[in-house]
Amino acid sequence: MAVPAKASSSFSTACQLLAAILLLSSAPRSHGGSIAIYWGQNGNEGTLAETCGTGNYAFVNIAFLCSFGSAQQAPQLNLAGHCDPYSNACTNLTADINLCQSKGVKVMLSIGGGAGGYTLNSEQDAADLARYIWDGFLGGSSPKRPLGAAVLDGVDFDIEGGNPDYYGALAAHLKSYGGKGGGKEVYLSAAPQCPFPDQWVGKALETGLFDYVWVQFYNNPPCQYVQGDTANLMDSWKQWTSGVHAKYIFLGLPAAPAAAGSGFIPAASLESQVLPALKGSSKYGGVMLWSKFYDDQDGYSSAIKKAV
Repeated sequence: MAVPAKASSSFSTACQLLAAILLLSSAPRSHGGSIAIYWGQNGNEGTLAETCGTGNYAFVNIAFLCSFGSAQQAPQLNLAGHCDPYSNACTNLTADINLCQSKGVKVMLSIGGGAGGYTLNSEQDAADLARYIWDGFLGGSSPKRPLGAAVLDGVDFDIEGGNPDYYGALAAHLKSYGGKGGGKEVYLSAAPQCPFPDQWVGKALETGLFDYVWVQFYNNPPCQYVQGDTANLMDSWKQWTSGVHAKYIFLGLPAAPAAAGSGFIPAASLESQVLPALKGSSKYGGVMLWSKFYDDQDGYSSAIKKAV
């Protein structure tokens, strides 16, 4: 009878182990995220290759395609002090983009920005801009590709002006190009302000086509971190994670106090007060920072990387 008794004990132990595994798998778990950065608006922030070489970023948003939408106005790319796209001086970024992608970094074209000068006033405007971006920056072809032959991973909507009615149509047209001819998917991201819903891209986000949404939790005291108080930020975070159909939501922050009028969170406070609460959401994607220039000032991404 000794052998059956031993088998019974082993079976009991195995059942207990299985029950423990099932309990752990069903419990809410936090998970790690990644860092997205904006690059392109300050010639003193280093090269794109150097940016990806830090190993700190999973996404780099090249900023900005800042003028578009009028039939009389050709889209314009502005990379501040880095290069002049109108003399074809930015085509040498192809090597940098390819290097970034070889390291697993997704490189996005960011459209819009805070300077304005853009709008879409019809479905045709949206279709035309999508075609221009596809041919000039993504998997299409054009004799004029401002960044050279490199194929970017997608498009970031940093929309802070214009007619809000047709950005959703732009998103739909861009997504429709993904996978054509065996090409890669077109990823879409957006950078709305934290008041919910965002007045500029709120309607576009209703399409459910966006993969990543990095919400700007700064320059908006009613929904940001304020002097150690996380209540407003947390309430807003819950609105965004429950109200927007996107794969991942990111906490958008200034990378240094000087990067925004308000909303900077010291690294220690981010790690101890904010991130543990955010990581409970299955939609938590990580942290977005504005911008590479400001990140260089105090090494914010390096300070928070392990906690993110």
